[in-house]
Amino acid sequence: MQQLSATERDLVGRFNADAMLSQVQAWSAVNTGTRNLEGLARQWDLLAEAFSDLPGDIRKVEPARVTAIAADGREEDVGHGAHFVLSVRPQAARRYLLTGHMDTVFPAIHAFQQQRWLDDETLNGPGVADMKGGIAVILAALAAFETSVAAGNVGYDVMINSDEETGSLASAALIAELARGKAAALTYEPSALPDGTLAGARAGSGNFSLIITGRSAHAGRNPQDGRNAIVAAADLALRLKHMETATLSVNPARIDGGSANNVVPDHAVLRFNIRPRAVTDADRFAVALRGLIAEIEREHEVSIHLHGGLSRPPKPLDPPAEALFGLVRDCGAALGQPIRWQSSGGVCDGNNIAALGVPVVDTMGVRGGAIHSPDEFLIVSSLAERAALSALVLHRLSGGN
Repeated sequence: MQQLSATERDLVGRFNADAMLSQVQAWSAVNTGTRNLEGLARQWDLLAEAFSDLPGDIRKVEPARVTAIAADGREEDVGHGAHFVLSVRPQAARRYLLTGHMDTVFPAIHAFQQQRWLDDETLNGPGVADMKGGIAVILAALAAFETSVAAGNVGYDVMINSDEETGSLASAALIAELARGKAAALTYEPSALPDGTLAGARAGSGNFSLIITGRSAHAGRNPQDGRNAIVAAADLALRLKHMETATLSVNPARIDGGSANNVVPDHAVLRFNIRPRAVTDADRFAVALRGLIAEIEREHEVSIHLHGGLSRPPKPLDPPAEALFGLVRDCGAALGQPIRWQSSGGVCDGNNIAALGVPVVDTMGVRGGAIHSPDEFLIVSSLAERAALSALVLHRLSGGN
């Protein structure tokens, strides 16, 4: 820590690791699967209580309307929990955005609900890394940062949404509103690797549903009068897969529909995901998709309705983002935490923030791994370690040292 000033040494020595762990364990015990509205409401209250120790105003932001396509092709509303926002010194000329999410991928009926110790340093449990550990880091880092004289000259918003695991469709407008005009952003997804490696550039992501309407007929008496929606969907899936390139992946994921074996099916829904590495890849795909839909409609004599789109724009590393990563690296070095980063095919709210021209580092959360599985784990020492890193980054971003 030779590179730290006396003020900084005091700043990064303020963390109670046991208290942070207790917080994570209490939050992990609350199931907050994205569709568990009761659990999310309970978590919102716990967050409001915990973050009330910071200055600023807390507000509950209702989710935006989101629709999805049911198996029968109907468009229906999808419920989401409220989002959490803390605003501190909103009139400051220089402000930051810190984001996290309270939802997990484990629904209330999932078998993975309990925590257990894998060893003295490693806790297994739902959401302990992704990202209730990250939320604990945000809170502890900001509490320490508020003791810095530099903090009084800047402001920040904290946004913890309820739907990140399903694409942040109910919070995208809120993210855009809060990101606009910010000097920098930090997002608290867990590190890309257990050694603390950060995610650098990210691919984008889009989820689509194609609703195919054909014509039913008897499979034995007059099949020629039918227009088979399942066959059209299968043809679509194969052609979509062939649209892959070195910088665009396409994953046909599911086909719903069909009828009895003796009926030509008149309905199908094809769901697929794309991962473009650059905005130009996404634009080219959008044009090609319209052409493919027209071809399938013509060749199979069906009609096709498209639902969905690109929800996470690609996130390249531009010079402002590289400068922010450099600051994080230098702060890590001063703390004895080697920091490096690598590209990732995964996506998060950092994609949305970067698309607005705001430099963001989006893996400032804990070290851990096996997220989105019952093997998810948190390396407990990383709670205080990452809180110190964030506090120092915020301090130096704000003119400290």
